[in-house]
Amino acid sequence: SKDAASMILTDDNFATIIKAVANGRNVYRNIIGAIQFLLSGNMAGIFCVLFTSLAALPMPFAPVHLLFINLLTDSLPAIAIGMEPAEPDLLTIGPRDPKKGILNRRFLLKISFQGLLIAVCTMMSYLTGLSLQGAGTASTMAFSTLTLARLFHGFNCRSSHSILKIGLKSNLWSIMAFEAGVLLLAAVLFVPGLQVLFAAADLSVRQLLTVMIFAFLPTVIIQGMKTLREGLE
Repeated sequence: SKDAASMILTDDNFATIIKAVANGRNVYRNIIGAIQFLLSGNMAGIFCVLFTSLAALPMPFAPVHLLFINLLTDSLPAIAIGMEPAEPDLLTIGPRDPKKGILNRRFLLKISFQGLLIAVCTMMSYLTGLSLQGAGTASTMAFSTLTLARLFHGFNCRSSHSILKIGLKSNLWSIMAFEAGVLLLAAVLFVPGLQVLFAAADLSVRQLLTVMIFAFLPTVIIQGMKTLREGLE
């Protein structure tokens, strides 16, 4: 019976079934969120490199920049998304089709849109630096904008609801992941030895503000769209 069963109760309380279904749905949702975060962020980097290649501009990122993003600042928010607690309305959603794959058309369109949005803001920061200081500063601004934008994007991928609805502090792991990522980025930009290692140019206060504005803009747009959708519902 145990071998043939889809679910086995270890106690005599049938309410355990509800908890098991909720836990299973939450795990699946968190996996989707982590995949969305990683794919949309990586797609943003691809769009940036593609744009500069077609426009015959200097490369916006050094290989060490992409390595830093993928190994350090990306892994922490992805892990934090996996720790997202279950939402109250999780069981009100109908069961998913088990034959339906993760990378369906709707999901691909979502990550493509979010990746393009982050890429556009990164390139705006890059072109601003290129027009003012040159390729070195432009590359540092692009790297900083993409890194920070992806750290902010971790909050977008926590849930299909807006951050105003789920609450910023409902997952403290995501806040700690963001803070750790910002500290790592600050170390690269301001610690002399790391500046040389990561080929980072000195940025003025104005350039740093430009980076922060363009990095935060995609999250403002995505959260605004979620809030508007919730208002219409």
